[in-house]
Parts: sequence; structure tokens; C-alpha cells
Amino acid sequence: MIRKYHFRRILWVLPAAILWLAGCNKNLDLLPESQLADANFWKTTSDLSQACNYLYTFLSGLSTDDPTGYPTPLQDNYSDKTFGARSVGFGDGSSTAPATSNEWSNYYKAIRAANNILQKAPGVTGDAATINRYVGEARFFRGMAYFELVKRFGDVPYINKILTPTDSLLYSARTPRQAVIDSIYADLDFAAANCPQPDVMPAAEYGRITRAAALSFKARVALFEGTWDKFRGISTANTNLQVAVTASNTVITEGKHRLYTSQGAESYFYEFQYDGGANGNPIQSVPGPQVNYTYATNKENILVRLYGQNQSNNIASHSFGRTYLDQANIAPTRVIMDAYLYKDGLPQGKSAFDSSNNQTSSLTEFQNRDPRMSMSVYNRTLITPSVGGLIPYVAGITYRYRKYWIVSDWTANVSFINFNVLRYAEVLLTNAEAKFELNGSISDAELNQTINEIRNRATGNDASKLPLLTNAFVTANGLDMRTEIRRERAIELSFEGLAYWDLLRWKTAETVLPQAILGRKYFAAENPAGTTPNLLNGYVVLEAASFRKFNPAKDYLWALPTQELALNTKLAQNPNW
Repeated sequence: MIRKYHFRRILWVLPAAILWLAGCNKNLDLLPESQLADANFWKTTSDLSQACNYLYTFLSGLSTDDPTGYPTPLQDNYSDKTFGARSVGFGDGSSTAPATSNEWSNYYKAIRAANNILQKAPGVTGDAATINRYVGEARFFRGMAYFELVKRFGDVPYINKILTPTDSLLYSARTPRQAVIDSIYADLDFAAANCPQPDVMPAAEYGRITRAAALSFKARVALFEGTWDKFRGISTANTNLQVAVTASNTVITEGKHRLYTSQGAESYFYEFQYDGGANGNPIQSVPGPQVNYTYATNKENILVRLYGQNQSNNIASHSFGRTYLDQANIAPTRVIMDAYLYKDGLPQGKSAFDSSNNQTSSLTEFQNRDPRMSMSVYNRTLITPSVGGLIPYVAGITYRYRKYWIVSDWTANVSFINFNVLRYAEVLLTNAEAKFELNGSISDAELNQTINEIRNRATGNDASKLPLLTNAFVTANGLDMRTEIRRERAIELSFEGLAYWDLLRWKTAETVLPQAILGRKYFAAENPAGTTPNLLNGYVVLEAASFRKFNPAKDYLWALPTQELALNTKLAQNPNW
């Protein structure tokens, strides 16, 4: 049997895709791979740059060429905040140990490709700073891939060189988690020291790794590990949280990025659309080519997955809007909808504007809410009715997610909108949460620098739409600061693929995931099909509690692929799988 996707093979077989991206020349296929790699390539800094191009295919995105095999936003379906494709198996605890895993094999492919570049770079002739820049890119992607493995599987084999078919490291044991995390920090530090800042990056190189991207990703990793450790009583919690604070502080103080505010109070919505168009007109009314943001037009986006501009400039187009949004393959649930605050800054059950007990239509709950609710979820019928995915579309029953939804792309059934892998709002939220968890408190000045910057963008600096978060406000209204920081993160980063991982690191999955998944409140008059769905207290049941479970002794880590265990007897399966 050919085992081309197994760990030991991935680490020494040269990916043909590197060579394709390096030259895009079919004549290259006429030469043996070993000659291409060792004799006819790896000569110049241009070769290094082109070899690094392959690594960018491992960025998360909006199409099935994502390393997971699904668009990244669908990872929110593992949580309690969205429901649809891929919800089964993760959110309901019904996963079984797989024979193979896209995540395992694809991220080890990325590691192998990065190690190959790092091993060949010393033989390249050229400017040392340029060489180090591309070495930095390779180390960024190696760090990224190891983090994606660690947050799924925990301890994983750590390999930092190219292996031969007879190398004993092909059968490595699992490396302790914190040791892998420390290696990730080292990779990202090197990338931060050697990759350019975004403001000196040539426009033609937009989308490549920058110093800010490396530091922002380091902050993401460190927050994950710091909170993972804290809520499990692991001694490295404060060390990792301090790394998150330092890295995010550096991004903030260096000032190369800021929130997108060019569209005023609508800027949050336009952050997930094409460039605002000529003279700032809404994109749907602007004819002509679809133009994605660049650093010059939007400094919020720190790292993006590029898809191109049109069919003549098509990097890797997708159909996320029609295939996933229109088909409700990712649909908001009651949990995220109830999380949105009312315009007095208070949550459901405390606000004088709470209308949850006297809704008269599906539009009622959008009234007097955090403006990001309407900018993230459709509050009117703008989508052509269709049937597909796990949740049949029936008008008035299913919520529809609005981020990355573009009318012209739905009509054309092709989209070139980029995916924001890292954006500045996340850095601000990471900074606030890491400081709170490290110190047990957060000052109003720190809140103003982080969460309140985000709230001001959401309201166009109009506190009557949503007041700023302060310690006095929390105390006066009987709120909990940790809850409010987490709420802000859930709302600002909703439907961006981070919600499930937050539940794991906070160790709250065991509490929230076994609960029933509910959708919108049902109104018979809004249902032209006339079919009454399953209801619980008047809300549509997307998945009943009887189908939901989460075993805290097992489900916080994923199962290693069983074929990997058969190939390498030094690997041990995660507990209780």
C-alpha cells in the first residue's frame, strides 16, 4: 500500500508543488526531482522567494484548499456559536479516532517544506539580509504549522531538519508541548527580526510575512497556551501570558497597524468586503473590477490569504458566499445572537432594551443592539432562497451570516475576496485578555487602548450606540470583567474560525457544548413553506441536547490518526481515544 500522506514519508519526499510554484514551467517536470532541488535550484535569493511561495498555500482561508480541507470559518461550527457543515463529530462529541487526518498530514507537509528551505538556504548566494528574510518566512510557517498541530493533538513529534528514508527520527516520540511552543516562539522571533515592516514592504509583495505578522501570531500562540495552562493549573501559564502581553504590546506601540475606519460607522462591515470603491461609495454600487484592500488602503489586515482580483488575475478564487453562506453551512446560533449587548452596554436579562421575551418578528431582536449584530448577521431578506447543506433554507427560520457576503460574487458564483488570517482587532483583544489573566485585573487606560478602540470603531465613536467598557460600569451593573472581555472577543471575531479553540483553551467546552443548539425564534407568518420545525421554548432546534456531549477526559485533544500509530510504535494515542 502506498502511504504517501503518512508522517515518515512527508518528512523526506520533496513536495512537487514547491517546484511548480518556483517556476510555473512545465518543462521542469522533465528533470528528476533530486536534480531540481539540488543542482538546478537553490542558487539565488529569487529561488528562495519562489520556494517560499509554496508555504503560503498553507494559510487558512475561504476555500477547500485550506489545510483542513474546509474554509476556516467552518471551524466555528465545532463550537456552540455557529452550526452547519462539520458540526457533527466535534461539537457533539461523536468523533472517533480517524485512520488519516488532513490536519496532521498537511501541517507536517508544511513543516517539511519549511525545513527544506532552511536546510538549503546556507548554499544560496546573495544579500545576507534578503536570505534571512526568506529564512524568516520559512520559520514563520514552520511555527504556524506546529501551533496548528499542538492545539489539536497536544504533544507532537518535533522535527527541525530534512529526514532521509533511513533516519531514526522518522519514528520519533512525541515532544512535550511546552518544548514545541518554545520552538515556535524562537521561529517567530527570528521572523520578526528579519522580515520587513509592512510600511516598507513593496506593494507588489502585499500578503507576505512581515515583522508585525510574526509578532501578532506569536501573541495568538502565547494567549492560547497561557490560558490553556492557567485553567489546568500548569506552571507555565504566567510565562506564556507574559509573552502574549509583550508581543501584542510591541505590535501596538510600533504603530504599523490600526483599525479600519474609512467607512465611518459602517467600517466593521466593510472590513470584510472589497475596497470601499471610488470616492468611498459602497462596494455593491461601484461597477468595475473587484479590488481587495492593500496595506495602503487598510492597515487593519496584518496577514491575508490572497485570492486575486478577477478571472484574469486569479490566484485561487473561491465560492464561499454561495457554497457556504447561502447554503447555511455556517449559520449563527442562539448563543452568539444572545451575546450581543444592547445599546446601554448591558446584556440580555439586565438591559432595559431587552426584547427577548416579547419579540413580534425576526427583526425585533436586532433593535437597540450592538451595531456589529446587523453588520455580521442579516436582518432582512437579501439572499435568494435555496436548499442545501445541513440546514435547509426556509425563510424566517435560519440566521444568515453576513461577513464576506458579497452580492456580486453570489451572482457570479466566484469570489476573490481575501481572508483576514490576522487582523489588528485580534491583537487588541489578545492584549486585553492576556493582561487581565496575567494580573487578575485590567485598568481603564488599558481598556481604552484595546476593547474601547474596537467599540468606538463599531459605533463611529457614538457611545449612545454602545458605551465604553470601564471598571466602574462593570461594578455598578453587577457584571464580570472576564465575561465581558470574552464577550467582546466572541462578537468582534465571530465567524472567523476562533470560537471553538477559545472554548478549549478556557476549558469551558465541557459546560457549553453538551447543550442544545438553538437558532432563531420561530414565527409561522415568516415561514412560507408552512412546515413547523422542531422547537424549544419557541426557538428552532438545530441540534437537540440528546445529541450533544463532550467528554472532558478525552475531547480537549484530538485523536492521532491510527495509521500513524501503526507506522510509529513510539507514538502514543491521546487519553481515552
